[in-house]
Amino acid sequence: MVDIGTNSMRLLITDGEADLKREAVVTGLGRGVDETGRLGDSEMDASVRALVGFGEAMNAAGVQQRAAVATSATRDSSNREQFILRATDALGVEPEVIDGSFEGRLAFEGAVSDMDGDRWLVCDIGGGSTEFVDANDSDSIDIGSIRLTDRVLSDRPPSKDQLTKAFDVVADLFSPIAFDPTQRLLGVAGTWTTLAAIVTGADDDEPGGVHHKEINRDTLEDLIEEMSTLTVEETIARFPAMNPARSDVILAGAVIASGVMSHLDVPSAMISGRDTLDGLARRLLALA
Repeated sequence: MVDIGTNSMRLLITDGEADLKREAVVTGLGRGVDETGRLGDSEMDASVRALVGFGEAMNAAGVQQRAAVATSATRDSSNREQFILRATDALGVEPEVIDGSFEGRLAFEGAVSDMDGDRWLVCDIGGGSTEFVDANDSDSIDIGSIRLTDRVLSDRPPSKDQLTKAFDVVADLFSPIAFDPTQRLLGVAGTWTTLAAIVTGADDDEPGGVHHKEINRDTLEDLIEEMSTLTVEETIARFPAMNPARSDVILAGAVIASGVMSHLDVPSAMISGRDTLDGLARRLLALA
């Protein structure tokens, strides 16, 4: 299974009982899409290189059932057909371009696969969109770590006005989202897992490393205050638990995560290491 995201390409190879391989490569596919409406040539090239590696890994593992989905950056780009053709050649299967609602549904199914799904509101912060989904409903908002960076937080460190504007943009976009106050917040995907690695010291690259770790809202706000004073280079040096390729968008991701917790008025979020890929795998295996 492959998830072609706005910021990263991700691979899961599973036999239904255990993960045989799980890999993520940050390629920034969606950089600039919010402004130009097109996938950039260098970003496409980097993403296709990652997908070629995934295709080779699936071949080596003898994978028979393959599926791939493409999300926000691909669905919002005018030149997606060109990219999909190259991705199909690399993977041996044509990626399905899915809408935000279905993206959220897959994330929910993966995230709650080892817990009671009725208790949770799952939030998936991607590079181009953020999904809120529970057992009954799914909402997708067109803001993510890359999109917010491109719109507001391209300067690092940002000015106080830029940081304030970023919080205001997120609060305004999330204001229509309704929720059940009895549910707990469950964060999935790269922004949440990276933040969990930073604040808990767990290894995001290790199986189960940040799975079911907690992020406290006050701690996240302190982290944003610190990050907002740093250059990209200083961010890399200060937070060694973070993948350096995420360093230029992690502040925006943290602002979005803070906005989620503020809108829901929750003191903390639990993190799941399972997400869209796991939901896709469950559906594919059910058809076998």
